[in-house]
Amino acid sequence: MKSTISIKNKKASFEYYLIEKFVAGMQLCGTEIKSIREGKANLTDAYCAFFKEELFVKNMHIAEYSFGNQNNHEPKRDRKLLLNKRELRKIAGKVKDVGITIIPTLLFINEKGLAKIEIAIAKGKKLYDKRETLKTNDVKREIERDKG
Repeated sequence: MKSTISIKNKKASFEYYLIEKFVAGMQLCGTEIKSIREGKANLTDAYCAFFKEELFVKNMHIAEYSFGNQNNHEPKRDRKLLLNKRELRKIAGKVKDVGITIIPTLLFINEKGLAKIEIAIAKGKKLYDKRETLKTNDVKREIERDKG
């Protein structure tokens, strides 16, 4: 099963320094995976949080499935992330530091047809850091434009 579904959180690298990345599975219901396969998901305001030693992704919007019936899913429900205990302990230890958060950066369908999410341990950027990122991107764009 070949799929090219890849939903990115474009604001993540602009708003945060991405320290370390992990790939996790998600606990989804049937209509959620169908909506993801149609590409109808949004990671922009999503974040991850621990609840009773389990990691959940919160505020991730997966649109309701258009052919669903009354048993359709809630678009912004909390979804459990599937990681092993060693990874969960490692993430929990790093998040205890001040200013560190967990954000989803990429939602994709792997070669087996399963929905996976890439999460990153991140630290927020200051305003002057964001300006510096914009400047470097502009310089790269100018160089590419001059080459072409």
